[in-house]
Amino acid sequence: MAKKRAKKIRVAFRKNREKRPRSQNLTHDAQEESAADCDGADERISGKGQLTRYRTIVGTDGDEAIIQREIDNESCMAGRVLRAIGANRCDVQIGDGWTYSCTVRRVLRTMSRDARNAVVAGDRVMFLPTGANEGVIERVEPRQTFLSRGSGRFEHIIAANVDQLAIVASASNPPLKPGLIDRFLVSATRGDVRSIICLNKADLADSGELQPFLDLYAGLGYDIIETVAINDVGIAELRSKLIGRETVFAGQSGVGKSSLLNAIQPGLGLRTNQVSHDSGKGRHTTRLTEMLPLDGGGWVADTPGVRQMSLWNVAPEEIEAYFIEFPPYVADCRFPDCSHTHETGCRVKAAVAEGHISSLRYESYLRMFQND
Repeated sequence: MAKKRAKKIRVAFRKNREKRPRSQNLTHDAQEESAADCDGADERISGKGQLTRYRTIVGTDGDEAIIQREIDNESCMAGRVLRAIGANRCDVQIGDGWTYSCTVRRVLRTMSRDARNAVVAGDRVMFLPTGANEGVIERVEPRQTFLSRGSGRFEHIIAANVDQLAIVASASNPPLKPGLIDRFLVSATRGDVRSIICLNKADLADSGELQPFLDLYAGLGYDIIETVAINDVGIAELRSKLIGRETVFAGQSGVGKSSLLNAIQPGLGLRTNQVSHDSGKGRHTTRLTEMLPLDGGGWVADTPGVRQMSLWNVAPEEIEAYFIEFPPYVADCRFPDCSHTHETGCRVKAAVAEGHISSLRYESYLRMFQND
């Protein structure tokens, strides 16, 4: 395949949020208002500070309109982002294990994008060394896989270039939330990441009550593991799923993500905390996503806990495709654009009534479809 040639590209940058300067010439303003009244104009022209800015850079367009800045490859080094600290600083590891503390080139930070941060943990980057262990990130390579969620008007990419998601839930304290697990499953599938489900604190709930939940997700084809981090229950099985892979651990605060990682590899020494007795919710202990190497091979990414998982860039009519038990029934719905919410002749709803599709999963689908 021929290498793409660099060319000049017009790129949108983030809007200038600077406040417009306050006018001090009141006489001039009064004259302008009078002239506008005479012309009958009813449009208000905003200052340039409110306009989207454009700039020409030298780079290449990717297959999906991904713009790659042209850089001096001879002067730059390739590395992997271990952790992103705020929007402007990252720790980057190169092939020999040496770590550089890097800032992010301003042109990368200010280019218009949907993602909240230009650089995230797991990114593969090119950086320019500026000292013994310092550098400046010049380019972020296209992400092959990712796990993300919605965060206001932006996409929050939790981790990039991982091949597996370990969804950590707790049987109790905090309570089990199947709906949150389903949202993680959808987000992982969208980012081309394989999922396993880890049910931690399995000793805090009655095994008979947990079995229907375990059977449901195992029956759908997901790997599901019961663990008790403090007693090493299920740790060997979980460790075997991580060796040689790059896995991001995600879930609610307080479910025991850091405790599980400490049990898998005691030398990590990650901080842990107790669930709040007042709210029953976990306390935030992990503050940023961090890539950690495993002794047996592979990497894990420890992430801050989440209390909600908003889907990003998934249209309501697309959600059915992410529920792997739905497609066999969708083709038999009466209407080709059936939303499976209220229509007559909906085969998906009939499958729920007949017990072929779990009512628990169908309720998760409805909440996602309605954006609840």
